[in-house]
Amino acid sequence: MTNERTTLRIAAVADIHVKKTSQGAFQNLFASATEAADVMLLCGDLTDYGSVEEAKVLAKEITTSLRIPAIGVLGNHDYESDSEAEIVRILTDAGVTMLDGDSYELHGVGFAGVKGFGGGFGRRALGAWGEKMIKSFVHEAIEESLKLEAALARLRTPQKIGVLHYSPIQATVEGEPLEIVAFLGSSRLEEPLDRYRVTAVFHGHAHRGSPEGRTKANAPVYNVAMPVLASLFPDRPPFRVIEVPIGEPAFAG
Repeated sequence: MTNERTTLRIAAVADIHVKKTSQGAFQNLFASATEAADVMLLCGDLTDYGSVEEAKVLAKEITTSLRIPAIGVLGNHDYESDSEAEIVRILTDAGVTMLDGDSYELHGVGFAGVKGFGGGFGRRALGAWGEKMIKSFVHEAIEESLKLEAALARLRTPQKIGVLHYSPIQATVEGEPLEIVAFLGSSRLEEPLDRYRVTAVFHGHAHRGSPEGRTKANAPVYNVAMPVLASLFPDRPPFRVIEVPIGEPAFAG
């Protein structure tokens, strides 16, 4: 009798902010994710100050306790010490598939990942007008959206999953102070996600945001920042599991 896989269970978390003193702190989370899912997404801010030492602690936690494939993107904290390339190398050596404008397929499900950037949402999004610094800020958001579009374009799978750190929609950052909303994501990221009809999107960054929202094309968006999940699931390890059917274009979750 064959045991053919029909769904893929995706566990996701962001903003774990591993510190130099975090040895052993995430073993239960990773061990529980191993039991609950088939793949784990790490959606940025994996380290607290973007240091090599913190990345090594996280790598050890992963190699010790995680027994399923892992896919990750960096967050803004991971850039703090200008060691992002070394962090990627360390996590890659630990078995994590790190995405930065890249795509990856697992069991017939496609993943496209970027860090993303800020700039705001909808009609209130920052425009590339005025000072050179403002134009550079907007250019960064555009570049991230183009990287995401290129990654999605390479996928040929019926199911496509967006893996981000910054949010592509305003709904999942609601609850944060209004003064910082524009720095938590950009609707420029939403455009390629809807154009390529993604199945679901995962992001972090908004620690006080809302757990769920929808893109304009009705794709579900999940804010998996660990503080949000700890509040949503107070009685279990803070990660979210979504089940995606394999080989079907419709979402089931």
